[in-house]
Amino acid sequence: MFFLILLFSIFFSNNNFSKEIIVSKTGKVKSISNALSIAEEDDIIKIKPGLYEEPQLTIEKRIILIGEGNATIKSNGGTDILFLKADDIIIENLTIEGASFSHLRENAAVKIENCSNVTVRNTRLLNNYFGIYLAASGDCIIENNLITGLKRDEVNSGNGIHLWNSKNIKISGNIISNHRDGIYLEFSKYILIEKNKSRQNIRYGLHFMFSDSCRYLQNTFNDNGAGVAVMYSANVLMQKNIFEYNRGTAAYGVLLKDIRDSKIISNSFHDNTIGLYLEATNRVTIEHNQFNSNGWALKVMANSMDNVFVNNNFISNSFDISTNSRQNFNKFELNYWDKYKSYDLDKDGIGDIPYRPVNLFSLITAQNPPALILLRSFFIDVLNFAESIFPVLTPESLIDTKPKMKKIE
Repeated sequence: MFFLILLFSIFFSNNNFSKEIIVSKTGKVKSISNALSIAEEDDIIKIKPGLYEEPQLTIEKRIILIGEGNATIKSNGGTDILFLKADDIIIENLTIEGASFSHLRENAAVKIENCSNVTVRNTRLLNNYFGIYLAASGDCIIENNLITGLKRDEVNSGNGIHLWNSKNIKISGNIISNHRDGIYLEFSKYILIEKNKSRQNIRYGLHFMFSDSCRYLQNTFNDNGAGVAVMYSANVLMQKNIFEYNRGTAAYGVLLKDIRDSKIISNSFHDNTIGLYLEATNRVTIEHNQFNSNGWALKVMANSMDNVFVNNNFISNSFDISTNSRQNFNKFELNYWDKYKSYDLDKDGIGDIPYRPVNLFSLITAQNPPALILLRSFFIDVLNFAESIFPVLTPESLIDTKPKMKKIE
């Protein structure tokens, strides 16, 4: 019996059981700041419906902060609203609003700094300068949140989800709008971004730089100011995303700049000014994508080399490809081009004549944009036909050697 009592005493002395703290306008604990001051490690703070105007709430303990109904936290201090500085924190089912603009600080609804294993889910972040800001953090989950900014202008707006120097972050199922950039990454690695909707943001739906070994899967980026920008990164996978309705003089479905050893697979580029733009991009595989109804499906700059374009569909684009060089250092093969008119005598599904997707008029408009007014004229059709027979100005080596006769399913 003595040993049994001793065993129980050791067990209970080493196991602190969490308690539940209720925050309510009519209860004993009326403010979240008070609840945080009395909370201990592993406690659960439940916030009843209502509006709670609070100063910056700094969380330095491992707790769960969960709202019930429309529990709303609003800043009355002009700084970050929730400032997380401990590991293993969970924020769930809250409305957080009013992180104000500042010229000196990146005020955010939720700021996560030097933390790991933090989760923010099912939360509404409304009218904040920055939505969720992660710095030097890892192994966090940001999922199923609604993040909507004030959409002032590019200078006076922050990003919806902002990552700096972070790794192993999962960003999933969020809806982001009216911020400067919907999702922004810098110096971050091993990031998974999936099933998000980023739309109507001032600049980019997604913008990342110096962020290697990241995956972007099944997201929708539509109607953003300049589309999506991907810069100075390697080992990037973009698969089954939708890039659409990004229109303007400098708008892209996706801009690739200084990207290498990456894959762009099974994406849809629809109704963008430029579907996919490549500058100083090398060893990238562009495969099984749909380029439909864009101004330019592809713009490939001369300093982009060793890229492979295979099994893509090019349908109803004003121009399939534009380039600034008469040379070609990339491979085009087994793509379907709706402008390709030829024959297949051996019935193998591949055209018997190689296809030249760069026409003369695309080169003319690249140097003289006002010439676009002639796009549908008979004169331009004659010029393009003559150039396709006897190429003089277009890159002679930029050809699809095995063009498909039918759309690739």
